[in-house]
Amino acid sequence: MIPVNEPLLEGNERTYLNECIESGWISSDGVFVERFERAMAAYVGRKHAIAVANGSAALDVTAAALNLGPDDEVIIPTHTIISCASAIVRAGARLRLVDSNADTWNMDVAKIEAAITERTRAVMAVHTFGLPVDLKPVLDLAKKYGLAVIEDAAQAIGLTYEGKQCGSFGDISCFSFYANKHITTGEGGMILCDDDALAARARSLRNLCFKPERRFVHEELGWNYRMSSLQAAVGLAQFENLDEHVARKRELGRRYEALLHDVRGLELAPVACSYAENIYWVFGVMLDDRLPIGADEARAILADAGVSARPFFWPMHEQPVFRKQGLFDGESYPVAERMGRRGFYLPSGLALTEAQQDHVVAAVRNMMGEYL
Repeated sequence: MIPVNEPLLEGNERTYLNECIESGWISSDGVFVERFERAMAAYVGRKHAIAVANGSAALDVTAAALNLGPDDEVIIPTHTIISCASAIVRAGARLRLVDSNADTWNMDVAKIEAAITERTRAVMAVHTFGLPVDLKPVLDLAKKYGLAVIEDAAQAIGLTYEGKQCGSFGDISCFSFYANKHITTGEGGMILCDDDALAARARSLRNLCFKPERRFVHEELGWNYRMSSLQAAVGLAQFENLDEHVARKRELGRRYEALLHDVRGLELAPVACSYAENIYWVFGVMLDDRLPIGADEARAILADAGVSARPFFWPMHEQPVFRKQGLFDGESYPVAERMGRRGFYLPSGLALTEAQQDHVVAAVRNMMGEYL
């Protein structure tokens, strides 16, 4: 079975892990967390970087650091991972959803302003599937209405918007270092920002809100969301090869594009848009509406051919957990609904070989030939 993702661990990972073990610093103390934070902050162009246990933790801390609460609303795309929504819901704030753009597969920024109310405090821009959200209209609306911008760049490490690194635009931005990212620590995440007070609050929240002057006296509740030195050691080694990882992803994406562009009934990931070139974090495809099968059936067929594929996100307004809470009754977002039902992505890991990619392409072509 060709996995949907397999990371590359061909740099200094083993060397740095051995340093942690030999020094005895394997928790969140030691040198590697700070070194990793400094490297990411410099690369993205941010003043502060706060390493955390995972990308979802980064979103939780971000919501708390912005003091989002019951009187607030946050606009997010309905087509996203549930971590984005759950961080806002757990903070007590209300979600306002926006549909996707059919051309870029990201949130439709033209629909954001209609979702703004007097209670709106923030908008979350989530970069997905290799292209960024069109950020200029988001930033213009944020300035017009006095909103905070949360930039979820979990899938966008190394991706640029108009030549500038994603993760450098929002008031605060979040990254993930899960195993399928361009930099992986296995699990892991990071918060980046430029505001000194916001950074200090995020650092406190990730560390149980210990008071510097009296460690076990707490004015508020935080989390133990610290990144371990072991994770950071792997992350730093991965960071050193980031440019090669980005180039490799683009090479894989372009090769898929060349091998699949003529397959009828298959909509391929956008190659580029006016403000960015696809980084191909994954290679996504969508099935034509005329096909009698959906994404789940297609993935089952591919699995029988030895190919793993993963579905696109299921829209937030159709999530059972939110429906049980009475949220989003009567709301419909047709582009995101179609993406959830007809979209999936092919094996796209950094370790994917040409032979494996050829096998994937043959399996996709055979499947599509059965129905068209």
